[in-house]
Amino acid sequence: MEKEIKFCLVFRDMWQSAGKYVPRVDQLVKVAPAIIEMGCFARVETNGGGFEQVNLLFGENPNKSVREWTKPFHEAGIQTQLLDRALNGLRMSPVPADVRKLFYKVKKAQGTDIARTFCGLNDVRNIIPSIKYAKDAGMISQCSLCITYSPVHTVEYYTNMALELIKSGAQEICVKDMGGIGRPVSLGKIVGNIKKAYPEIPVQYHSHAAPGFNMASILEVCQAGCDYIDVGMEPLSWGTGHADLLSVQAMLKDAGFKVPEVNMDAYMKVRSMIQDFMDDFLGLFISPRNRLMNSLLIGPGLPGGMMGSLMADLDTNLQSINKYKAKRNLKFMTQDELLLKLFKEVAYVWPRVGYPPLVTPFSQYVKNLSLMNVMALEKGKERWGIIADDIWDMILGKAGKLPGELAPEIVEKAEREGRKFFTGNPQDNYPDELDKYRKMMKDKKWEIGEDDEELFEYAMHPVQYEAYKSGKAKADFLADVEKKKADKNKSNTSDCKSKTLTVQVDGQSYKVTVAYGDVDLKDTVTAAAPVVSSTGDAKSITSPLEGKFFLVKNAEEKPVNVGDTVKVGDLLCYIEAMKTYNAVRSEFAGIITEIKAKPGDSVEEDDVLIKIG
Repeated sequence: MEKEIKFCLVFRDMWQSAGKYVPRVDQLVKVAPAIIEMGCFARVETNGGGFEQVNLLFGENPNKSVREWTKPFHEAGIQTQLLDRALNGLRMSPVPADVRKLFYKVKKAQGTDIARTFCGLNDVRNIIPSIKYAKDAGMISQCSLCITYSPVHTVEYYTNMALELIKSGAQEICVKDMGGIGRPVSLGKIVGNIKKAYPEIPVQYHSHAAPGFNMASILEVCQAGCDYIDVGMEPLSWGTGHADLLSVQAMLKDAGFKVPEVNMDAYMKVRSMIQDFMDDFLGLFISPRNRLMNSLLIGPGLPGGMMGSLMADLDTNLQSINKYKAKRNLKFMTQDELLLKLFKEVAYVWPRVGYPPLVTPFSQYVKNLSLMNVMALEKGKERWGIIADDIWDMILGKAGKLPGELAPEIVEKAEREGRKFFTGNPQDNYPDELDKYRKMMKDKKWEIGEDDEELFEYAMHPVQYEAYKSGKAKADFLADVEKKKADKNKSNTSDCKSKTLTVQVDGQSYKVTVAYGDVDLKDTVTAAAPVVSSTGDAKSITSPLEGKFFLVKNAEEKPVNVGDTVKVGDLLCYIEAMKTYNAVRSEFAGIITEIKAKPGDSVEEDDVLIKIG
């Protein structure tokens, strides 16, 4: 009898693997009937992960989006699944237990059937509570093994993890090969071991195409007994995305598996709509490089879901590095050079911070730390100068147990700064908060929503939710889109002649030649006479990097105000960059005389944030 393989369309992850945003709710509702018409999907990944934060960035209500997006699939008998981050829920940082419990109740009420839960550290202590929360809410609990390739991540390691999760109540297992760097034969052994012990437990395989292994991996896991395969669609398949449905279906059919047929007319409709959405605005935030497969990704093992935002981050940080080089009349760095340096630095940093699986949020932490190190080294500074608080929580054990050992230089830095290592249950660090948010919403006269969904959203994403409610998020998003369109039009209409401009960087004027194509700019940047500005007796606290300015990162913190007395080392504010909040501490003792930026404002490196007199 033929072994049946079912398909899941990872529509949310397709977009997040490609770029910064996912489609708006009107676009999602438009494409859903055509996906259903294709007739080949048993499941569709509709939400989870960064999906709801992106909705808030649009200025859209994510609860409305999830309800409208899941409804047509339910009516068609297709299961919907979400991706959740265990201790971190739907965000990058840990979530209190009462918010985690409400999360599953809300998502089940909104129409999501399956909770795919993973811990970025593969710490089962963070996953096991989610099994109960999901089942209590009436959802199917699917637990994930975050696949990576290191000396500590062996077949035995993953087999034992899967068996422990099943004994703890997991109803399904996902082999989450988020970087696509799992080796095919090893993946087949992991799935085979699970199926030998628990043949009745469904296994789903999720992978990215970028390093080039995943078609072989799909065949191996199916031969070992896998039940569901995650697939993508053109024009977002391959590259940093997922293997395309058509190729996977043809390969498995030839191998003798029973696979569903694809309505090709509907396939072309969906393919065309995806392109329409990209032409509308989503393509403005997708790097052409993310359409390419790249064997260089075998080394750093960075996941496809992160590569979309990575290329945008590189543009920003490349500008910062080249501003530094412009001041010193040094040759500019290219994006290719920066990307290669980043990959090498990830290979250096990853083992030294304990081999965390490179999946959200820890892939971002390792990448951010590596990128900060590259920027520091390029500017003549030492490694490890900027480590965000969330990254410290990972290093110190507050987010879970690291699979490997920390390097002595990291331990020494922690001890030198008086940081304490934690070995207890990570959830204990984050007390319940729903009552606090309920009161805050009452004070603001905000509705808690159907099934408490607005209360959940505020407690899960407080900063983004407040920006959504105020209208600032939508205004910022629209401005971002217009800027991207203007930049694109400018690059399309500019002639190819080089132009000399005078720009100011940190108060100094420079003559800069802007050219197009392969032009050596080594000798085209010269310093003009510096522009000196007086700041009186006040001393300036400047931004260490480009990002968004915030006085606090959550509702528990009290913001500083003009007139406050501060000491050296006191926390002043944060710069949110690359999905992490980087603390800015006072370099001086004194009184705050001015706060130059407003929460949510975009700032550049070395912009003055706060003045202290």
